[in-house]
Amino acid sequence: MINNSLPMGATPLSEEEKEGLLLTHITNKEELNRWEQENINLAIEWCLSLKNPSILSITFILQLHKKMFNTVWSWAGTFRASDKNIGVQHWQISTEIKKLLDDIDYWRKHNTFSKDEVAARLHHRLVAIHPFPNGNGRHGRLFTDLAQKYVLKTKPFTWGAVNLTDTSPTRKNYIDSLKEADRGNYLPLLKFLRS
Repeated sequence: MINNSLPMGATPLSEEEKEGLLLTHITNKEELNRWEQENINLAIEWCLSLKNPSILSITFILQLHKKMFNTVWSWAGTFRASDKNIGVQHWQISTEIKKLLDDIDYWRKHNTFSKDEVAARLHHRLVAIHPFPNGNGRHGRLFTDLAQKYVLKTKPFTWGAVNLTDTSPTRKNYIDSLKEADRGNYLPLLKFLRS
């Protein structure tokens, strides 16, 4: 039911992960998307209430995911416990996120890249690590927005100016630009993020 008609680039849930669905009345992907979006809207309200938070931590990354999905999934705010078709092995997640956070801090302090490129590299790496069973792209986009606001002190990306959850040419462009970044070419991603 839930894995039916997944958009391009989405990762299927395992049967065990599906059992974590808290809303037993959900019967299709559209209903799931609606309930998840309502939960994400609550998380955005919470984010807007934050006063200069220290977001470059594993604790905050987990807390943000929990705020985004805790009314829908029992495992919200916990790293995945199984390997997927993308992402690092599940036992490497904490280490890889710590390395990413250290890199961001270094890049920022040493002006290694422009602010946009730091944010693009943050987003790309966080999504590539793929720390959660579900919601990695949405979590990565919101976390990147928060990093731009609180750490980089710059305007958030436009993310193609559409909902990237649904299948669309814009989502394809987003996924393709992430794949280019996998190969070390960040130009398509940088262009997409401000489109």
